[in-house]
Amino acid sequence: MRGHGKGYIYSLSFSKEGSVLVSSGSDNTVRVWDVKRNTGQQNAIEVIASDNISTSGGKEVNGTAGSIPESKKKEIVATTDHLLVYNTKSTPVYKVQFTNRNLCIAGEFAINAAKAALDKPLLNQYAPAKGLPSLRNALANAYSKSFQRELNPETEILVTAGANEGMYSAFTAFLDQGDEAIVFEPFFDQYISNIELPGGVVKSVPLTPPSNDGTDIVSSSEWKLDFKQLENTITERTKMIVLNTPHNPIGKVFSKEELLKIGELAVKHNIIILSDEVYDSLYYTDSFNRIATLTPELARLTLTVGSAGKTFSATGWRVGWVIGHPELLKHVTAAHTRIVFTVNSPLQQATADAFNQAQTNTYFKDNVESFKKKYAIFNTVWDELGLPYTVPDGGYFLLVNFNKVDFESVEKTVEFPEDIKNRPKDFKLAYWLIQEFGIVSIPTSEFYGKENEHMGENYLRFAVCKDDHLLEEAVIKLRGLKKYIKN
Repeated sequence: MRGHGKGYIYSLSFSKEGSVLVSSGSDNTVRVWDVKRNTGQQNAIEVIASDNISTSGGKEVNGTAGSIPESKKKEIVATTDHLLVYNTKSTPVYKVQFTNRNLCIAGEFAINAAKAALDKPLLNQYAPAKGLPSLRNALANAYSKSFQRELNPETEILVTAGANEGMYSAFTAFLDQGDEAIVFEPFFDQYISNIELPGGVVKSVPLTPPSNDGTDIVSSSEWKLDFKQLENTITERTKMIVLNTPHNPIGKVFSKEELLKIGELAVKHNIIILSDEVYDSLYYTDSFNRIATLTPELARLTLTVGSAGKTFSATGWRVGWVIGHPELLKHVTAAHTRIVFTVNSPLQQATADAFNQAQTNTYFKDNVESFKKKYAIFNTVWDELGLPYTVPDGGYFLLVNFNKVDFESVEKTVEFPEDIKNRPKDFKLAYWLIQEFGIVSIPTSEFYGKENEHMGENYLRFAVCKDDHLLEEAVIKLRGLKKYIKN
């Protein structure tokens, strides 16, 4: 592909209608391509979906954007968690939202473990399909305490190609055509495609914020699930409930009482619980409850998903795991072996070594304190402006309510492209933030289905997993919002 010299293509992403392609390369440039006209340009702003991307795997890509087959475009799912708004103005873009750029760097001990693993000849060959024994043992050692029992690394732990593949393997294992899976809105968008690809049907139940969320700072714990609505959503086709704690994007850590109510319904209807706990090492409450540990029945029905990428700030490693009862896990393993067969060996060993070292150093404690500081830095500007936000109990995201921003004034300052004109208000706000301040955020309506997307249109999601100096620069830029705040 022209435009990156002789560098490598890191990623390719299409716009929703397939007419625009964006590529990022090892030369640290981003190119915007007009697929129909077969031209590349850097003098445009486009909004594209950059999750579920077609990637080159680090190899040089030949040809042009116009050579991408139509069939490939149709395979790309348009909903997005990492919405890329590409700004070509001279003002730098403070990518406060990117979870794969300017990220907090993995600890030196983890990086050194990865380097050392490559020097071991056997670790450059296939690993067992279930994962390296060394990693499964390390995970058993790390998780047995919080699971309140000794985990069997041979029968209760599966290593996957990132948490996402673990979830997809679980949905593939248990969902037949027309089977239903319940998700809680707002949701991590990958759940949707992962459920639908094997033939599943998504049913959603919203988490509702407190009534004062548009005027006051609220706690993520105040976002509540209507358990009566949850029960009414369950049908004879319901096979799975997807739980996410700590929650993306709210930052909610579900309480023991909430988990027991969810669990009671799951046991009553014999529903499998997929508990996405990838931020389980990053919580700011006194304790973190795992639904799989609350009763023997829930241990039998729950699959718990984890991520080395989130745990060690090494998302490029693509190492995850699923922990569950042997009778569940054997089916997930069967799907896993047919989807990816196995996971890269060197970074499995690096993850094992990182876990073993993290049990004896202060990494997890230091990481929590580091993120508390990042939130303190970034929240300064929202406090100054009087814009309310949801205080997270876990993870590294922040929901800010923009209801106090004079949207009529905003609309007068910018001309929205066709892709944005018919989208909810939060898309326009996100586009405007890029244009006016060089700040990137995620429109929260993307985390909802069509029926409830209005519930997210006053919010934007930011990520604080950035260097402190970048957050400080973002605060300075965002102070310019003051003149747009309604009296």
